[in-house]
Amino acid sequence: MSSVVVDRRLRRARGAVFAAFSLNGVLLAMWVVHIPAITGRTGVSTSALSLLVLLMAGAALVGMRLAGPAADRFGSRTLVMLAAAAISVTVLGPGLATDPITLAIALACFGIGNGALDVSMNAQAVQVERAYRRPIMAAFHAMFSAGGFAGSLLGAAAQHAGWSPQVTLTCASVCGLLVTAVLVPHLVDHQRAESPSHAEHYDKADAAVSTRLGAERTRKVFLLGSIAFVLLLAEGVAADWSALQVRERLGTSEAAAALAFGAFSATMTLGRFLADRVSGAFGPVAVVRYGSLLAAAGFALVIGSPWLPLTLLGWALCGLGLAGGVPQIFSTAGNLGGTTAATDMSRVFTIGYLGLLAGPAMIGWLAAVVPLTAALLIPLVLTLGCAVAAPVVRR
Repeated sequence: MSSVVVDRRLRRARGAVFAAFSLNGVLLAMWVVHIPAITGRTGVSTSALSLLVLLMAGAALVGMRLAGPAADRFGSRTLVMLAAAAISVTVLGPGLATDPITLAIALACFGIGNGALDVSMNAQAVQVERAYRRPIMAAFHAMFSAGGFAGSLLGAAAQHAGWSPQVTLTCASVCGLLVTAVLVPHLVDHQRAESPSHAEHYDKADAAVSTRLGAERTRKVFLLGSIAFVLLLAEGVAADWSALQVRERLGTSEAAAALAFGAFSATMTLGRFLADRVSGAFGPVAVVRYGSLLAAAGFALVIGSPWLPLTLLGWALCGLGLAGGVPQIFSTAGNLGGTTAATDMSRVFTIGYLGLLAGPAMIGWLAAVVPLTAALLIPLVLTLGCAVAAPVVRR
């Protein structure tokens, strides 16, 4: 087989993974932009909605934990196909819900599919990145952000046109299934790593080495998950509290306060497109170390700034600094070796995702007793810790 054919196949595989990440972002955004209409029709209160969102997050964790071992056994390509089809179908569920119970069931199913797709598409991305022999993981995560932005625009346009959530989500479901059918044939085939238990001349010495390596891998997974926890905690804090922080600290209008999240999300998307080049030139440790320092500097600027432009610069630095770290962590987790790459990644995902959930809640609790701006000292200190722990992502 010629190298030209191999290169073409790799480019198609890369494009297919781009499509999977984008699809995930689009479908999640479709649910988010229809929350007001769906909760209004189903009679769900704000407090009840928070519980339903927590239910969806818990279901996503279940999907992540199930997808890891399944991807190791059947291949990430198969799991991407099943999970992408599942999330495409279940995105229709919230639009068809008629009361809080049916909405809860719909969100639980949607969450499981989302969690499974998150792990399986990242496992597939690691395989494609390994074949490319250069960093490309951050660009996949950038496409997720771009998909979310595109989905929010499409959802807003459908609402402006007077489409009901049922119609819009049905269209999204059909399009998702079509995209899934197109992308799956171009994904990388599953390549099962050899397990030492099936190798020839496997004796007690090999068993001891295997046990030691397994313990080291478990420790590495925990450390990678801990860094992912902190970085996603900081990301969740910035996403959920940046606008309110500007409003509370500077007394600006709601429109001006919204610029804080815009600055953060714009630089995060840009940073993810640039992070692969930085990683290729300086290595993943540098991306995590200096990105964490940049994020810490951004939080420090936000805490101390009395002016809107300076505060917006701080949130922009947070987005740029946090952009590349998590993709490096996931890529490292997927390259630890052995036969449990996807399982290792799912464990890192689960720990990190808990940070995304815990961060906004923690800041909310602190903001009840101290000013919101002062509560941002928590992510500032934690991101400095990530800079110290950056060597964990060395491969």
